[in-house]
Amino acid sequence: MVRGIQTRRKRYVEVLARIDPDGTVTPVSITWEDGRVFRIDRVLDARRASSLKVGGCGMRYLVEIGGRATYLFFENPRWFVEEIVPGVPRADGGLG
Repeated sequence: MVRGIQTRRKRYVEVLARIDPDGTVTPVSITWEDGRVFRIDRVLDARRASSLKVGGCGMRYLVEIGGRATYLFFENPRWFVEEIVPGVPRADGGLG
């Protein structure tokens, strides 16, 4: 049994991003569907990649929010995160 694997789903989110004159896109904050806003402290990495957990392809940003790293994807024209599905049993026997 693999520990730490959690059920995930694609969750489209509102993202505020800065676009520099050279075309570089830098996400600044994520707004959740309930209105909560999460400021992105810094972008640790950005590259073209696929989400292996929920599918989809585009630019994958490794961002830090509140000291925790997570992936944010830009699947033109929408942004999404790999949301943990609450209440769904995980492979380690716990709940998501």
